[in-house]
Amino acid sequence: MSYRIGIDVGGTFTDCVLRRPDGTLVLEKAPTTPADQSDGVVAGLRQLAGVEGIALGALLSRTRTIVHGTTTGDNTMIQMSGASTGLLVTEGFRDEIEMRRCYKEDIWDPALPPPEPIARRRVRLEIPERMTAEGEVLDPLDEEAVRKATVRLRNLGVTSIAVSFLHSYLNPAHELRARELVLDEYPDVEMVSLSHEVLPKPPEFERTSTTLVNAYVGPPIARYLSRLTARLAEEGYTHELLVATSAGGVATAEQAARRAVATIGSGPTGGVSAAARAAEEAGLGDVISVDMGGTSYDVCLIRGGRPEVKMDWNWRHRYCIGIPMVDIPSVGAGGGSIAWEEGGVLHVGPQSAGSQPGPVCYGRGGTQPTVTDANLVLGRLDPEGFANGRMTLDLPAARSALEALGRRVGLDAEATAAAALRLVDAHMTDAVRRVLSLAGVDPRRLDLVAFGGMGAVHASTQARALGMKRVLVPSGAAGLSALGLLTANHVVDDSRGYIAPWQEADREVLGRLAAELEASARGELDVAGVPDDRITLEWSVLLVYPGQTFDTAIPVAEPTDLEGAVAEFHRRNEEARLIEARAQEPVVRGIRLTAIGLVDQPAPVTIPEGEAVEPVGHRDMWIAEAWRPATPVYRLDQLLGGVSVSGPAAITSAFTTVILHPGDVAATTPRGDLLVELGEEESSRSE
Repeated sequence: MSYRIGIDVGGTFTDCVLRRPDGTLVLEKAPTTPADQSDGVVAGLRQLAGVEGIALGALLSRTRTIVHGTTTGDNTMIQMSGASTGLLVTEGFRDEIEMRRCYKEDIWDPALPPPEPIARRRVRLEIPERMTAEGEVLDPLDEEAVRKATVRLRNLGVTSIAVSFLHSYLNPAHELRARELVLDEYPDVEMVSLSHEVLPKPPEFERTSTTLVNAYVGPPIARYLSRLTARLAEEGYTHELLVATSAGGVATAEQAARRAVATIGSGPTGGVSAAARAAEEAGLGDVISVDMGGTSYDVCLIRGGRPEVKMDWNWRHRYCIGIPMVDIPSVGAGGGSIAWEEGGVLHVGPQSAGSQPGPVCYGRGGTQPTVTDANLVLGRLDPEGFANGRMTLDLPAARSALEALGRRVGLDAEATAAAALRLVDAHMTDAVRRVLSLAGVDPRRLDLVAFGGMGAVHASTQARALGMKRVLVPSGAAGLSALGLLTANHVVDDSRGYIAPWQEADREVLGRLAAELEASARGELDVAGVPDDRITLEWSVLLVYPGQTFDTAIPVAEPTDLEGAVAEFHRRNEEARLIEARAQEPVVRGIRLTAIGLVDQPAPVTIPEGEAVEPVGHRDMWIAEAWRPATPVYRLDQLLGGVSVSGPAAITSAFTTVILHPGDVAATTPRGDLLVELGEEESSRSE
């Protein structure tokens, strides 16, 4: 019998979830430590050990699996603090990375500057060589040019080198030889990132951009994972550390260090997976999940029980990343978002107080009021019971900071706090609208799944503004991303490039590529502890019409079933565009494999029947734009089966609070989640 642990490092707290041998779960949080995230991870693990009444070494020695979602890659891109990176490209492609397919994030802003370059032009060097689109050598590799370029990059202080040669995904010989030459001239280089290993498929720009990001974030991630792995080993952990990937899969620390770009955005994928499972078990249909933590607000549309995984056009931190990624747009809005004034106008975020110094009420030196401070001043958080009672929030300090800000905008502390909440709710609601409008989805047909430490505090306001009728707050919502990393099925989503008109495609080549994909996927899932009999394989053929840039993945039973794939490709095109194009012969661009490893789930929760529950206290609270005197406060663990609570009210648990508006009715589901039926908003305010 052994433990399993999931870890998610957020901007404010590091969440740790322990699965006991009997299948029950324990959630703990520790402040994130930006200078060295491994400190916060170890602190969280110590808290888990304390709950179990054993030493950390004893806990880790009995732990079979640790799955870790890291924000190191995202933080590196946000701060642009990665390795000094150079780029070797085929002659003639030096400036492709700056052309970025003429893509501009805001076409209406002529003053929008280009992104800060990962590799400036002086460290982007051309190498004479050329492969044809069939993978044949047209111009041999100029080995002396590679040596000279390496010496130049070393002299310019470059410590990580990306190599992206044309059509290398078909024939990697030149890239492989280039790495040998680079290491011969520069044995101390931190990383050599080859495009055919990072993204073995076209298009060219996406592959180059992805490889460059990998080389940039790789060294910081490798250093962090090496440090964390060593610390865990010192404390008694003897197994592989597994790292979450952006497609919902896992990799060993060594694999993640080599393909570091796949960890960007990995943390939120766990929460989305757990949210999808919770919605299914609650009997909900399509949902929108929202994760409000201390720093960011992550939004994901979940249809048919699955979030969308985007293949090519993923823009993160202003760079294109062409690997499969769960589509989770994010905005700078969370409990740590700072309220500030400019020109007499109040603003909230996107700047965050993070974990250090954190909100003013944390008492760690923060001086700028945040959303958490505003919720505290408005009575929506318990100053004595925050973070399972381990933290006492400084209400006078929060009020004083909001008073100082309010004087600059002509409001008192409470009015400033209420205005800050209106602003942050508007930001977050607009983020949901943007996601749904791009997908062509009516929010009134969806339910909201809210998680993260602050998600349930704001969920009723946002769902009502969107015209939704129900909110689901999953059990363990405050640490759902860590829980999802631990309990979500592991997913390996990978592809291989192969270009040919579909009637001329070589089935033998496709079969060989499929065998490579399957062997690689089974190897990754084996490392994660998934046996072969618990793996399902889903194949797709990547097709385009001649002249199209981006692939459409068409599901097939076998990767060589091109006839079936083409028929479905035509049908989907006609359905989506109302245009018949069967006279055109589609082009095969490769094959894709989604391998799913089924993971053991926590023990089923049985909620016993109970009687009417009494509140554990009362507080004056600002709810639905009005003060609600003596609002009842309930404990979530007291809401047994058949028991419901009506708003206005607050329902507290270890690390979060659910705010109910007047008319809302909340009850637990059979698995222990909280389902809120929203009532009609009041037409008048009570002051």
